[in-house]
Amino acid sequence: MAATAIVALDAMGGDYGPDVTVPAAELALNQCPETEFIIVGDAVRISPLLMNRDRVRERARVVHTDIFVPMDAKPSRALRMGRRNSSMWLAQSAVRDGEAHAMVSAGNTGALMAMARHCLRRSPTLSAQR
Repeated sequence: MAATAIVALDAMGGDYGPDVTVPAAELALNQCPETEFIIVGDAVRISPLLMNRDRVRERARVVHTDIFVPMDAKPSRALRMGRRNSSMWLAQSAVRDGEAHAMVSAGNTGALMAMARHCLRRSPTLSAQR
């Protein structure tokens, strides 16, 4: 039996948000049926997309936040405005806190990296090599 991977999914990332990320979770289940998801984002937008996706709905938990990082936000602005409450930060926090094994976002790459530096910190192994 395959081990279960738990993926925190920033559902608000990218140009189309949940309209793309929720169907992508369904595609991922076709390849890795043991995967579970923590879908982070606006539950009002996510819930209708789960209605006809039984497999995703059964293997996912939705964490609501209506705060997300815009694609054009500068990393420093994203840290100030969305830190600790945005879908991107909350998905990273799930990894930091051991609730998820990995995090996926199609959102603002600069903001993602800046938030990861603050939320996840640097690996002790990498820090020791410097």
